[in-house]
Amino acid sequence: MATETVAKPRTSARVHVQKFGTFLSGMIMPNIGAFIAWGLITALFIEKGWLPVPQLGGFGETDGKPNIGLVGPMITYLLPLLIGYTGGKMVYDVRGGVVGAIGTMGVIVGAGIPMFIGAMIMGPLGGWTMKKIDSLWDGKIRPGFEMLVNNFSAGIWGALLAMLGFYAVAPVVSGFSAGAGNVVQFLVNNGLLPLTSIFIEPAKILFLNNAINHGVLTPLGVQQSLEQGKSILFLLEANPGPGLGILLAYMFFGKGAAKASAPGAAIIHFLGGIHEIYFPYVLMRPLLVLAAIAGGMTGIATLAVTGAGLVAPAAPGSIFAVLAQTSRDSYLGVILAVLLATAASFLVASIIMKTTKHSDEGDLNAATSRMEEMKGKKSSVSSTLTGAGAGVGTAVLAGPIRNIVFACDAGMGSSAMGASVLRNKIKAAGFPDVKVTNSAIANLSDTYDVVVTHQDLTERAKPVTSSAAHFSVDNFMNSPRYDEIVDLVRESNTEGGTSDAGHAAEPGIGTSGGAAAAGGAAAGAAAGTAAAPAGGTGEILARESVVLTGSATTRDAAIDEAGRLLLARGAVDEGYIAAMHEREESVSTYMGSFLAIPHGTNAAKDHIRKSAVSVIRYPQGIDWNGKEVKFVVGVAGVNNEHLHILSSIAKVFTNKEQVARLEAATTEDEVLELFGKVNA
Repeated sequence: MATETVAKPRTSARVHVQKFGTFLSGMIMPNIGAFIAWGLITALFIEKGWLPVPQLGGFGETDGKPNIGLVGPMITYLLPLLIGYTGGKMVYDVRGGVVGAIGTMGVIVGAGIPMFIGAMIMGPLGGWTMKKIDSLWDGKIRPGFEMLVNNFSAGIWGALLAMLGFYAVAPVVSGFSAGAGNVVQFLVNNGLLPLTSIFIEPAKILFLNNAINHGVLTPLGVQQSLEQGKSILFLLEANPGPGLGILLAYMFFGKGAAKASAPGAAIIHFLGGIHEIYFPYVLMRPLLVLAAIAGGMTGIATLAVTGAGLVAPAAPGSIFAVLAQTSRDSYLGVILAVLLATAASFLVASIIMKTTKHSDEGDLNAATSRMEEMKGKKSSVSSTLTGAGAGVGTAVLAGPIRNIVFACDAGMGSSAMGASVLRNKIKAAGFPDVKVTNSAIANLSDTYDVVVTHQDLTERAKPVTSSAAHFSVDNFMNSPRYDEIVDLVRESNTEGGTSDAGHAAEPGIGTSGGAAAAGGAAAGAAAGTAAAPAGGTGEILARESVVLTGSATTRDAAIDEAGRLLLARGAVDEGYIAAMHEREESVSTYMGSFLAIPHGTNAAKDHIRKSAVSVIRYPQGIDWNGKEVKFVVGVAGVNNEHLHILSSIAKVFTNKEQVARLEAATTEDEVLELFGKVNA
């Protein structure tokens, strides 16, 4: 019988170019601030600048000696060395960065011109070769000689790379730069430069712009700017006009969600400089790429006719960045290039949208997802298009969802409850291997597939978990977001294969301890079994901590009442009650289904002596930030011992019949029976 083999999925050429472009931009983008600094100094202080200063601009003489200035040394030495260091560090940390910078110095001196392309070669080459050399004697150096070997090996190899750059790489790169410059000049002289938009504008939509802009246009533009004081190349890709024209067309002639979101997208695109925000609008109607091309060609033609250009890269492509880097004699040409590019793009886009039948309703989310698939990761602005206000930030997942984290301020109460509810839903959907854990926001790292937070905490969680899909909720017990997450898991894990929780790398969860311990405790709770305690004795939920008729009539009094029960148990000190109020002021602990679970902040864990939970019923209900609360559960947890109790509580409050039984309970034993009286 013939053996069947499953072919590995082939990576497209576009993806390879994207990765290459991303690597190139990874060397340039961290140093954009230095490019801007150089551009501002050039625009201000050179002989033809706004405020000519011989000593800074590098013209004229002082005391009979030629002024060197800042402009020349910065572009010749500083910028290439920064690129070389960054490239080496990307490959092999700081050690690779240092060796990469040494090698870059060789091409700088050998060529005598700004060596940006040379730096992009020598930086990564230095980091990669140093990494390979270190691997030869890894673990073989005698104790006490590590520093000696490391320093001398880096120094010797760096010197050799500098000579390689001087004698071999510099001539080759110089020849390439000269040839590329001649090609650009030929296109300019023959009026053919606008034709580059035929390639540049579609490439932007496919996320190949980094390879083009940072790999070719920026290095050539800097060289041209050094020689001529400005360069048209900086605005070939960065002109915001083509994208603005398309978004304006959607504002006037679009439909549904696309029309409604276009004004906000236009502001982000034109003022914020995030061009990728208009890509989904083109993907909805691929013919609109013709509008982008028309706008790009018009803008480039305008720049060529007026002889306008920028002195340095405009990054991001905001109109503010463009104007800040505009040469002193080019403001009219640059402004016209942006306006005419917008007009041409708008005109072509309007014709396409008026003459072709298409419904934009419901297509924007799908187009945004396609855009992120091409990008290979979550877009930082996609939530503007897909409705972050509704609570979900769309992300493109590289594979099946394996780990979901529910994060709150302390990682102790609300996140544990929400995680329990969501875990049960995902398990019921047939995906028991998907891990759903809880964590304090301070303990998050960018290792999760999905992050769920209270809507007031989402912006705190996003910066440290940028590659995850984010869901914001305001009701922890029965949020509609949970069903969306279950659908996302079903779609991802059905199409992408079975989930494998063993591959999930997880940070510390809860108030203390590692992810494995928390995940195990939470999973055990979901299964209805108690996890082994890390320490402490006594009952987490005891009869004396259950009050059937609370005396409080306000939120703050109820927090005090719940905290006093914990204090009476010896579980916390007075400072913890104050922390419970502090937590409530920052983010509400209202969970939905008439339930609130006040607990301390993440910083208050030192005030906890042992795990304990208190339960108070308020039959008449009390106002909790505009929500009616009938049950207050005070929480203090050490080493996640309380998670199984919270899981039981979550199960009760997601079941209307159980909530009704709780409301009708006449004895503490009935409450303990519902929640599960578990000894720690």
